[in-house]
Amino acid sequence: MFMLLIILPCLTMMFQPLNAKVEAPNYNFSLETLADFFPEKKIDDIQKKYGKSEVMGDKNGIETLKFYVAHIRYKFPVIVQAKDGKILDFFAKLPSYFLHDIFFQSLVNRIGKQKDFRKVGEEAVYSWEQDSLKHVYSAACTITCFTVFYTVFPSKLANGFKPLIVTMKESVPKN
Repeated sequence: MFMLLIILPCLTMMFQPLNAKVEAPNYNFSLETLADFFPEKKIDDIQKKYGKSEVMGDKNGIETLKFYVAHIRYKFPVIVQAKDGKILDFFAKLPSYFLHDIFFQSLVNRIGKQKDFRKVGEEAVYSWEQDSLKHVYSAACTITCFTVFYTVFPSKLANGFKPLIVTMKESVPKN
């Protein structure tokens, strides 16, 4: 009987509801943050908000700059190409702790259904065209699906201008 008096309160406490809310790390990340880096935005405005950029290169009057966007306890790089103080395109290497489902749904809510989808192995690439801009997003899956990158550049490219994603693709050696 004495054991029952000890065990009963312990069992009662053990099966109480936790009322805990578990959120994915990117629930509070807004795409509006990356909208600051869209083409035609001014570099000066971005530097006021995100601090001085790291210059990665300068070719034919097109500067390649790296900014860091802070989210929770982490920072992730956003690389932009700019000419005459205006952004031409950007490439964001998204944190792998961002869940693909949530980020992808926020893109669909903002831009609509993707125009193109390609899957190679365990990685998928989605693209949209809206307001003369091309949006490209990539995600990969292992145990869970996670974000890889997001880039935005003009649909119609000016002479001699290559978006960062094209430059990166060309720099990979072909086997």
